[in-house]
Amino acid sequence: MNRFARGFARTRCWFGARPLAFDGVLAVLSLAAMVVGSFAVNGVHGPEFGTRTPAARSVVLMVLVAAALLYRRSHPRGVLVFTSLLSVIELGFGDPSAPVAMSAVIALYTVASRTDRPTTWRVGLITMAGLTGTAMFFGSTPWYTQENIAIFAWTGMASAAGDAVRSRRDFVDAIRERAERAERTREEEARRRVAEERLRIARDLHDVVAHHIALVNVQAGVAAHVMDRRPDQAKEALAHVREASRSALNELRATVGLLRQSGDPEAPTEPA
Repeated sequence: MNRFARGFARTRCWFGARPLAFDGVLAVLSLAAMVVGSFAVNGVHGPEFGTRTPAARSVVLMVLVAAALLYRRSHPRGVLVFTSLLSVIELGFGDPSAPVAMSAVIALYTVASRTDRPTTWRVGLITMAGLTGTAMFFGSTPWYTQENIAIFAWTGMASAAGDAVRSRRDFVDAIRERAERAERTREEEARRRVAEERLRIARDLHDVVAHHIALVNVQAGVAAHVMDRRPDQAKEALAHVREASRSALNELRATVGLLRQSGDPEAPTEPA
Protein backbone atom coordinates (compact mmCIF):
# COMPACT_ATOMS: atom_id res chain seq x y z
CA MET A 1 0.00 0.00 0.00
CA ASN A 2 2.85 2.34 0.75
CA ARG A 3 4.38 1.75 -2.70
CA PHE A 4 0.98 2.46 -4.24
CA ALA A 5 0.66 5.70 -2.29
CA ARG A 6 4.11 6.88 -3.38
CA GLY A 7 3.39 6.00 -7.01
CA PHE A 8 0.08 7.82 -6.92
CA ALA A 9 1.73 10.90 -5.39
CA ARG A 10 4.36 10.93 -8.16
CA THR A 11 1.62 10.62 -10.81
CA ARG A 12 -0.34 13.49 -9.33
CA CYS A 13 2.81 15.65 -9.19
CA TRP A 14 3.51 14.87 -12.86
CA PHE A 15 0.04 15.89 -13.97
CA GLY A 16 -0.18 18.79 -11.55
CA ALA A 17 3.00 20.33 -13.00
CA ARG A 18 1.35 20.82 -16.41
CA PRO A 19 -2.26 21.93 -15.77
CA LEU A 20 -2.10 25.06 -17.90
CA ALA A 21 -0.68 23.20 -20.90
CA PHE A 22 -3.39 20.55 -20.61
CA ASP A 23 -6.13 23.18 -20.31
CA GLY A 24 -4.68 25.00 -23.31
CA VAL A 25 -4.88 21.85 -25.42
CA LEU A 26 -8.39 21.21 -24.12
CA ALA A 27 -9.46 24.75 -25.03
CA VAL A 28 -8.08 24.42 -28.55
CA LEU A 29 -9.73 21.04 -29.08
CA SER A 30 -13.03 22.33 -27.70
CA LEU A 31 -12.92 25.34 -30.00
CA ALA A 32 -12.17 23.10 -32.98
CA ALA A 33 -15.03 20.77 -32.09
CA MET A 34 -17.47 23.66 -31.65
CA VAL A 35 -16.43 25.25 -34.94
CA VAL A 36 -16.76 21.95 -36.81
CA GLY A 37 -20.12 21.30 -35.15
CA SER A 38 -21.37 24.75 -36.15
CA PHE A 39 -21.06 23.76 -39.81
CA ALA A 40 -23.03 20.54 -39.39
CA VAL A 41 -26.76 19.84 -39.34
CA ASN A 42 -28.55 16.60 -38.53
CA GLY A 43 -29.53 14.80 -41.66
CA VAL A 44 -31.36 11.59 -42.33
CA HIS A 45 -28.16 9.54 -42.30
CA GLY A 46 -26.22 11.55 -39.72
CA PRO A 47 -24.46 14.94 -39.66
CA GLU A 48 -24.31 16.80 -42.98
CA PHE A 49 -21.81 19.57 -43.74
CA GLY A 50 -21.95 22.46 -46.14
CA THR A 51 -25.56 23.42 -45.59
CA ARG A 52 -24.89 26.22 -43.07
CA THR A 53 -22.17 28.48 -41.77
CA PRO A 54 -21.91 29.98 -38.26
CA ALA A 55 -22.74 33.63 -37.71
CA ALA A 56 -20.09 36.09 -36.61
CA ARG A 57 -21.75 36.29 -33.19
CA SER A 58 -21.49 32.52 -32.79
CA VAL A 59 -17.78 32.54 -33.71
CA VAL A 60 -17.07 35.25 -31.12
CA LEU A 61 -18.97 33.32 -28.45
CA MET A 62 -17.11 30.11 -29.26
CA VAL A 63 -13.74 31.85 -28.97
CA LEU A 64 -14.73 33.45 -25.65
CA VAL A 65 -15.96 30.24 -24.02
CA ALA A 66 -12.94 28.31 -25.28
CA ALA A 67 -10.61 30.94 -23.77
CA ALA A 68 -12.54 30.77 -20.50
CA LEU A 69 -11.70 27.07 -20.19
CA LEU A 70 -8.09 28.08 -19.51
CA TYR A 71 -9.24 29.23 -16.05
CA ARG A 72 -11.49 26.29 -15.23
CA ARG A 73 -9.11 25.02 -12.48
CA SER A 74 -8.52 28.32 -10.71
CA HIS A 75 -12.11 29.64 -11.01
CA PRO A 76 -14.33 26.62 -11.75
CA ARG A 77 -17.65 28.17 -10.69
CA GLY A 78 -16.95 31.47 -12.38
CA VAL A 79 -16.07 29.71 -15.63
CA LEU A 80 -19.27 27.65 -15.37
CA VAL A 81 -21.40 30.77 -14.91
CA PHE A 82 -19.64 32.57 -17.78
CA THR A 83 -19.88 29.68 -20.26
CA SER A 84 -23.49 28.98 -19.25
CA LEU A 85 -24.53 32.60 -19.83
CA LEU A 86 -22.91 32.70 -23.26
CA SER A 87 -24.45 29.33 -24.07
CA VAL A 88 -27.90 30.68 -23.11
CA ILE A 89 -27.34 33.65 -25.42
CA GLU A 90 -26.41 31.37 -28.30
CA LEU A 91 -29.26 28.93 -27.63
CA GLY A 92 -31.80 31.74 -27.44
CA PHE A 93 -30.70 33.77 -30.45
CA GLY A 94 -28.87 31.33 -32.72
CA ASP A 95 -30.68 30.29 -35.89
CA PRO A 96 -29.67 27.50 -35.69
CA SER A 97 -27.42 27.73 -32.65
CA ALA A 98 -23.76 26.73 -32.61
CA PRO A 99 -22.64 24.13 -30.03
CA VAL A 100 -21.38 26.75 -27.55
CA ALA A 101 -22.93 24.70 -24.73
CA MET A 102 -20.09 22.19 -25.10
CA SER A 103 -17.91 24.53 -23.03
CA ALA A 104 -20.55 24.69 -20.28
CA VAL A 105 -20.57 20.88 -20.17
CA ILE A 106 -16.79 20.85 -19.64
CA ALA A 107 -17.04 23.55 -16.97
CA LEU A 108 -19.83 21.64 -15.22
CA TYR A 109 -17.66 18.52 -15.16
CA THR A 110 -14.83 20.53 -13.59
CA VAL A 111 -17.09 21.91 -10.86
CA ALA A 112 -18.54 18.46 -10.15
CA SER A 113 -15.06 16.94 -9.81
CA ARG A 114 -13.97 19.59 -7.29
CA THR A 115 -16.91 19.90 -4.90
CA ASP A 116 -19.11 17.74 -2.72
CA ARG A 117 -22.02 15.64 -3.99
CA PRO A 118 -24.94 17.83 -2.81
CA THR A 119 -23.38 20.91 -4.40
CA THR A 120 -22.67 18.92 -7.56
CA TRP A 121 -26.29 17.91 -8.01
CA ARG A 122 -27.64 21.36 -7.18
CA VAL A 123 -25.33 23.06 -9.66
CA GLY A 124 -25.94 20.30 -12.22
CA LEU A 125 -29.72 20.63 -12.00
CA ILE A 126 -29.57 24.42 -12.31
CA THR A 127 -27.26 24.22 -15.33
CA MET A 128 -29.31 21.45 -16.91
CA ALA A 129 -32.57 23.31 -16.43
CA GLY A 130 -31.16 26.62 -17.65
CA LEU A 131 -29.55 25.32 -20.83
CA THR A 132 -32.25 22.80 -21.73
CA GLY A 133 -35.10 25.19 -20.90
CA THR A 134 -33.57 27.96 -23.00
CA ALA A 135 -33.04 25.61 -25.93
CA MET A 136 -36.58 24.22 -25.73
CA PHE A 137 -38.57 27.40 -25.16
CA PHE A 138 -36.49 30.13 -26.83
CA GLY A 139 -34.68 28.28 -29.61
CA SER A 140 -35.64 28.50 -33.25
CA THR A 141 -36.16 24.73 -33.61
CA PRO A 142 -39.03 22.67 -32.07
CA TRP A 143 -38.54 21.88 -28.39
CA TYR A 144 -38.38 18.12 -28.93
CA THR A 145 -35.44 18.12 -31.35
CA GLN A 146 -32.45 15.85 -30.90
CA GLU A 147 -30.15 18.79 -30.16
CA ASN A 148 -32.21 19.83 -27.11
CA ILE A 149 -32.35 16.28 -25.77
CA ALA A 150 -28.57 16.04 -26.26
CA ILE A 151 -28.01 19.15 -24.11
CA PHE A 152 -30.10 17.57 -21.34
CA ALA A 153 -28.17 14.28 -21.59
CA TRP A 154 -24.69 15.82 -21.79
CA THR A 155 -25.17 18.10 -18.78
CA GLY A 156 -26.45 15.16 -16.73
CA MET A 157 -23.53 12.98 -17.79
CA ALA A 158 -21.05 15.77 -16.99
CA SER A 159 -22.38 16.02 -13.44
CA ALA A 160 -22.32 12.24 -12.97
CA ALA A 161 -18.83 11.87 -14.46
CA GLY A 162 -17.40 14.69 -12.35
CA ASP A 163 -18.94 13.25 -9.20
CA ALA A 164 -17.51 9.80 -10.03
CA VAL A 165 -14.03 11.24 -10.58
CA ARG A 166 -14.20 13.13 -7.28
CA SER A 167 -15.36 10.02 -5.43
CA ARG A 168 -12.53 7.95 -6.90
CA ARG A 169 -9.97 10.64 -6.06
CA ASP A 170 -11.24 10.81 -2.47
CA PHE A 171 -11.10 7.02 -2.26
CA VAL A 172 -7.51 6.90 -3.49
CA ASP A 173 -6.54 9.74 -1.13
CA ALA A 174 -8.08 7.81 1.75
CA ILE A 175 -6.11 4.70 0.79
CA ARG A 176 -2.90 6.70 0.64
CA GLU A 177 -3.61 8.33 4.00
CA ARG A 178 -4.28 4.93 5.60
CA ALA A 179 -1.06 3.57 4.11
CA GLU A 180 0.96 6.50 5.45
CA ARG A 181 -0.73 6.23 8.84
CA ALA A 182 -0.03 2.48 8.96
CA GLU A 183 3.62 3.16 8.09
CA ARG A 184 3.90 5.75 10.86
CA THR A 185 2.18 3.43 13.34
CA ARG A 186 4.54 0.60 12.41
CA GLU A 187 7.60 2.79 12.92
CA GLU A 188 6.28 4.11 16.24
CA GLU A 189 5.56 0.57 17.42
CA ALA A 190 9.08 -0.53 16.46
CA ARG A 191 10.60 2.41 18.34
CA ARG A 192 8.44 1.68 21.38
CA ARG A 193 9.51 -1.96 21.45
CA VAL A 194 13.17 -0.99 21.11
CA ALA A 195 12.80 1.44 24.02
CA GLU A 196 11.12 -1.22 26.15
CA GLU A 197 13.84 -3.74 25.36
CA ARG A 198 16.58 -1.27 26.27
CA LEU A 199 14.81 -0.50 29.53
CA ARG A 200 14.69 -4.20 30.34
CA ILE A 201 18.39 -4.57 29.54
CA ALA A 202 19.20 -1.56 31.72
CA ARG A 203 17.30 -3.10 34.62
CA ASP A 204 19.15 -6.39 34.16
CA LEU A 205 22.43 -4.45 34.07
CA HIS A 206 21.53 -2.73 37.31
CA ASP A 207 20.79 -6.04 39.03
CA VAL A 208 23.98 -7.73 37.79
CA VAL A 209 26.31 -4.81 38.58
CA ALA A 210 24.67 -4.31 42.00
CA HIS A 211 25.22 -7.98 42.80
CA HIS A 212 28.91 -7.83 41.86
CA ILE A 213 29.47 -4.58 43.77
CA ALA A 214 27.84 -6.09 46.85
CA LEU A 215 30.13 -9.11 46.49
CA VAL A 216 33.17 -6.83 46.15
CA ASN A 217 32.10 -4.95 49.28
CA VAL A 218 31.73 -8.17 51.29
CA GLN A 219 35.05 -9.62 50.15
CA ALA A 220 36.83 -6.32 50.76
CA GLY A 221 35.44 -6.31 54.32
CA VAL A 222 36.65 -9.88 54.88
CA ALA A 223 40.12 -9.01 53.60
CA ALA A 224 40.36 -6.01 55.92
CA HIS A 225 39.22 -8.11 58.87
CA VAL A 226 41.73 -10.98 58.42
CA MET A 227 44.62 -9.03 56.91
CA ASP A 228 46.77 -9.12 60.09
CA ARG A 229 45.91 -12.52 61.55
CA ARG A 230 45.34 -14.63 58.40
CA PRO A 231 47.12 -13.20 55.40
CA ASP A 232 46.27 -16.23 53.24
CA GLN A 233 42.54 -15.65 53.70
CA ALA A 234 43.04 -11.96 52.96
CA LYS A 235 44.75 -12.84 49.67
CA GLU A 236 41.89 -15.19 48.80
CA ALA A 237 39.32 -12.49 49.58
CA LEU A 238 41.22 -9.98 47.43
CA ALA A 239 41.27 -12.51 44.61
CA HIS A 240 37.48 -12.75 44.88
CA VAL A 241 37.30 -8.96 44.80
CA ARG A 242 39.37 -8.86 41.62
CA GLU A 243 37.24 -11.61 39.98
CA ALA A 244 33.96 -9.95 40.94
CA SER A 245 35.10 -6.55 39.66
CA ARG A 246 36.31 -8.12 36.39
CA SER A 247 32.92 -9.85 35.96
CA ALA A 248 31.11 -6.60 36.67
CA LEU A 249 33.19 -4.76 34.06
CA ASN A 250 32.59 -7.50 31.47
CA GLU A 251 28.84 -7.45 32.10
CA LEU A 252 28.83 -3.68 31.91
CA ARG A 253 30.79 -3.66 28.62
CA ALA A 254 28.53 -6.28 27.02
CA THR A 255 25.31 -4.60 28.11
CA VAL A 256 26.39 -1.12 27.03
CA GLY A 257 27.29 -2.63 23.65
CA LEU A 258 23.71 -3.83 23.32
CA LEU A 259 22.32 -0.45 24.30
CA ARG A 260 24.52 1.50 21.89
CA GLN A 261 22.70 2.95 18.88
CA SER A 262 23.62 1.72 15.42
CA GLY A 263 26.26 4.01 13.96
CA ASP A 264 27.69 5.05 17.33
CA PRO A 265 31.48 4.82 17.66
CA GLU A 266 32.80 1.71 19.37
CA ALA A 267 34.68 3.69 22.02
CA PRO A 268 33.29 7.23 22.25
CA THR A 269 35.64 9.67 23.93
CA GLU A 270 33.25 12.56 24.60
CA PRO A 271 31.84 12.84 28.13
CA ALA A 272 28.40 11.41 28.74
